[in-house]
Amino acid sequence: MREILGRRRGLRFRRKRRPAHVEAALRCAAEWQWPVLPGVGLTAAGSRGDRDRGCACPDPECVVPGAHPFDPGLLAATTDPRMVRWWWANRPDAPIVLATGGRAPCALSLPAVAGARALAALDAMGMRLGPVVATPTRWSLLVAPYTLEQLGELLYVQDCVPSSLRFHGEGGYLVLPPSDTGTGQVRWERAPLAGSASPWLPDVEAVVDALVEASTTTPTTPDGGSRLRY
Repeated sequence: MREILGRRRGLRFRRKRRPAHVEAALRCAAEWQWPVLPGVGLTAAGSRGDRDRGCACPDPECVVPGAHPFDPGLLAATTDPRMVRWWWANRPDAPIVLATGGRAPCALSLPAVAGARALAALDAMGMRLGPVVATPTRWSLLVAPYTLEQLGELLYVQDCVPSSLRFHGEGGYLVLPPSDTGTGQVRWERAPLAGSASPWLPDVEAVVDALVEASTTTPTTPDGGSRLRY
């Protein structure tokens, strides 16, 4: 009888464990005070498997399948744990979308190959980085919040900026791990330190300056372009 009761207790314990997506969404919203909302997600797999999965939004030619807000819209992003639990209780596999800017982190992203090279170059320069989000196609470096005015002034004084660099600032968004999107699984290339009240984030000026320096000192491609462009 004790074995049966112990087995039942173990089953009850397993049932109480929340899925990974809601756990991650609650950590962002409740612990780190990062406003999040569920992404649109992907359609169900067809007879040929995941290759048939596309964006669940109405646009048949969506360029970011599964990896954007739809319903609710971006303005609904919140740090309220009750709302987060409700969203992911109804859609437990929904991607986690961070609304960037304001008090939330912003990000700089590069194509995956260039992102890996940039990270290696920044490490070699002794640059301290915060969390880095990776997908099969792009890597994103999280930075401290900045305004569009600050970004404009920063870019104005640069002689050049890697052509493939994208900015996720105020009014933008970024999909966080462990989301699944049309381009593949989202993961942490550099995960936030465990136990920290809120992940440390570098200033955007330091990261852009270091990336610009890396793009001009990194060996170029055969056509003369910077390897950080690709």
